[in-house]
Amino acid sequence: MSEIRDPARHRDKMQKIKAARDRMMAGKTGEKGLVIVHTGAGKGKSSSGFGMIMRCIAHGMPCAVVQFIKGNWSTGERAFLRERFAEECTFIVSGEGFTWETQDRERDIAAARAGWEKAKDLIRNPDIRFVLLDEINIALRYDYLPLDEVIAFLREEKPPMTHVVLTGRNAKPDLIELADLVTEMTLIKHPFRDGIKAQQGVEF
Repeated sequence: MSEIRDPARHRDKMQKIKAARDRMMAGKTGEKGLVIVHTGAGKGKSSSGFGMIMRCIAHGMPCAVVQFIKGNWSTGERAFLRERFAEECTFIVSGEGFTWETQDRERDIAAARAGWEKAKDLIRNPDIRFVLLDEINIALRYDYLPLDEVIAFLREEKPPMTHVVLTGRNAKPDLIELADLVTEMTLIKHPFRDGIKAQQGVEF
């Protein structure tokens, strides 16, 4: 009989795993505000960030979103948060659309700069515990914002217990080095390759 089907062997294995897990967790007692990066070519970077926003609201943690690049693109998360949780979550839109839509670098830079100034105020605010900088990695990739300034601010001015999440493809290596938690979304399959457009409730 395999270990999986033998209840006694399975119980013994799970007890050993639990004991090892308890020993590991006993040494994990620190707390801090994390810098979190979601990057990669796969889908789910912003979705994961907004999932964390939902957790913050459920835990009574004031939070904020600054959405770079996407601009006037109507998204479900924006409508949901602004219409139902405006007091719990500040939602700032910075940008006029994807770079290939605006086709105006100076306007894109100005929008990103305005968004970053608002983001800094929100991060500095001691009442806000979690700030999502959605698609800021794109603004950094195209040099709409100075990477050194963003890194210096996160390192030197972010309150110790405030979490900041930065999403978007092609996160800069220096930002990855700074971060406490980095996840790379890997693209395996996407329906866009088969001629399927962005789907409501999935992409926006």
